[in-house]
Amino acid sequence: MRHGRRGHFRNSIAGGLLAASVACAGSILPGAPALAGEFRTPSISVVRPDWQAAIDQLRRETGPSSADDFIFKGGRWSPALRFAVPPALRQLNGLTSAFFPGIGQSPVPVLLPFDSTLYRRDERSLPATSVPDDKSLARYQAGFRPAAFFQAGGAGYDAMFALDPGTGEDMPRRVYTRPVEVHITGSQLVYEIDDPRGGKGAPVKALAADYPDLRRMIREGYVRYAFTRFGVPYVASIRCLDSVPHRKRLACREAYPVAERFLKALRVAGGMPAPSRPAIASATVERPERASPDFTYRPPGDIIPGSGYRNQNGHADDTVYAQIRFPLERAPAFANSQSFMNWGDCYHTGRAGWRPVKGKAYRCKRNDKPLVFDESAAENYSYPWRDNFCETRDFEAGQCANGYGHQGQDIRPSSCALRNDGADRCLPNLHGVVAVRDGIIIRTPGKEATFLLINGRHEHLRFRYMHMNPKLLDADGVVHGRRVFEGERIGLVSNFQDYPGGTTSHLHFDVQVFTRDGWLWVNPYVTLIASYERLIDGRGREIEPPPPAPTAPPAIADAAARQPAD
Repeated sequence: MRHGRRGHFRNSIAGGLLAASVACAGSILPGAPALAGEFRTPSISVVRPDWQAAIDQLRRETGPSSADDFIFKGGRWSPALRFAVPPALRQLNGLTSAFFPGIGQSPVPVLLPFDSTLYRRDERSLPATSVPDDKSLARYQAGFRPAAFFQAGGAGYDAMFALDPGTGEDMPRRVYTRPVEVHITGSQLVYEIDDPRGGKGAPVKALAADYPDLRRMIREGYVRYAFTRFGVPYVASIRCLDSVPHRKRLACREAYPVAERFLKALRVAGGMPAPSRPAIASATVERPERASPDFTYRPPGDIIPGSGYRNQNGHADDTVYAQIRFPLERAPAFANSQSFMNWGDCYHTGRAGWRPVKGKAYRCKRNDKPLVFDESAAENYSYPWRDNFCETRDFEAGQCANGYGHQGQDIRPSSCALRNDGADRCLPNLHGVVAVRDGIIIRTPGKEATFLLINGRHEHLRFRYMHMNPKLLDADGVVHGRRVFEGERIGLVSNFQDYPGGTTSHLHFDVQVFTRDGWLWVNPYVTLIASYERLIDGRGREIEPPPPAPTAPPAIADAAARQPAD
């Protein structure tokens, strides 16, 4: 099913294209601070690639032996680009597109661990009909497998490669027994977010000659190598834990040699210059004029008291990062906490009065909120919505006050049908989950996390869906490279977390945007509010938080404290 509101103002970070509609509505101009209750699009910087430097780099990499394969003289002058694109770049795109389809759509130079010169030399000695298999292709990719994922679009490109254990005689032995996946992104668009931890990192001596500004950092569960080349930001990253090596859990220290091998192998593999574009300014988001009769929500950042990491507050972010279709197939839906609400486990922070008896009251030790052992409790399936982006979690989330928290928003479907075994648990796999935009799936078979990548001229971001059943996702072909369309069903709300039934029945949904530190999580709460309002064609009402309890002046308070108790 495709969403039928594609013409209903795709704000979608097309920048200050709000123009007449917002002016007539009396909204503030792009770039001005938001008023209470208003939502805004993000600010996005646009870099201008130095394509002449990229061509010069390609010339050095191919060398004189490839003069017959790549022609650097001549080319057609483009007044819009103010750049004569030499035949060599088109020739390179033609060569590499066999392995990286659509590579020429990238407006930034594509850096990949692919030795086109070596491949072209071997190709001349092979029969015209021969095609390298996966094993032989690794010869041109520094031992890395063929790309598990590659996508180029209006903002840049994304790719993922894997290195099998034992590959490369020069590589140190490691404890981790699975392939190590390396993800690289080059982007013309850079999201400007409030990021106090941004721009940091340590140099890598072994790579300093080739990457003078390279920074290595561990952020939000990834070791990241950020650098600039041809004026373009690139980030290569590997998911890992900053811990001791383990056979089933990659330690970041074991990821370092893999990342360095990857970076040493990077070559110019393609891309094509595109006309320059201006920066994309923040602007007011258009919302339905008609008020919804029942949809209410608490303000962004207003998480359940005591639920934040080390009692931190939430992150109040009024940004709509993209105009999306709401991720659940049907309304109503209810965004709230699943850990600090009924049947929740308080995320290992302790429960008082906990007994697994239906209707029995208990509470999280973090607060006095009364809870019951019943996943179908009415409060779980009622308005108002509530933000839970910065709830207590052991995950890094740079936007949260202490750098740790929940990296997204939990969403419950319209209803809960209880199992018939008396467990007071909702039946999973009853409610549809849909693609929020046209995009490309990033998901390794067998994995729980499903990413949807959006790469266009005005945006470069990705969405993550969690807790759907991996076996069902595999059976439906929800894996690397699948193209999906906005509103298309891609899964079912489930309760998978390491195993079926490992959490309550809900969807975890989050948003990552590309920054100079790579992909970072941002608060999706307001993005979801705006998408839900479009789904129900009604504007929600924000529930103001209760005012703080009045306190007596110190002198009066001291006198009251000295009064004898009744």
